[in-house]
Amino acid sequence: MKMNEQQQWHVHPLRVRYEETDQMSVVFHGNYLTWFEIGRTEWIRHAGYAYRDIEAAGLLLPVIDIDCKYIKSARYDDVVLVCTRIADYSPVRLAFESQIRLGDASDLAAGGDLQDSRALETRELLAAGGTRHMWVNGSFKPARLDRAMPELYAMLKQLTQGD
Repeated sequence: MKMNEQQQWHVHPLRVRYEETDQMSVVFHGNYLTWFEIGRTEWIRHAGYAYRDIEAAGLLLPVIDIDCKYIKSARYDDVVLVCTRIADYSPVRLAFESQIRLGDASDLAAGGDLQDSRALETRELLAAGGTRHMWVNGSFKPARLDRAMPELYAMLKQLTQGD
């Protein structure tokens, strides 16, 4: 089910660490993909599930496609906002939309409690993209979430249709 543009973002603030930068103090491009993963994990945790519990139930969610458009560099010691929301889902697939925006120290203190899309749009966009995933079992065979974990599928449906 394709989501609408008004769906709420989950925001997770991070401070750029020295190890994430190159010699010019610019964040290495691969770290944005790591931040996308952090955003997905935190989105799932915020929804009330630990990813390890999903794996313990025999489900895996490998990335099958990823894209990222780099707009402006983040630098050492910047605060970035990892913004994540569901873009699309079905019983066998799940897609996330991700944005990395420039934040400030107050965002760290607030713990990412910046859910208003209009407020987020005032923050400078550094990168945007998304990931697409397929639910599989431990043998990497396709699995239907609505059958394997119907409570998780119902929660996903409720969260995405409730906005």
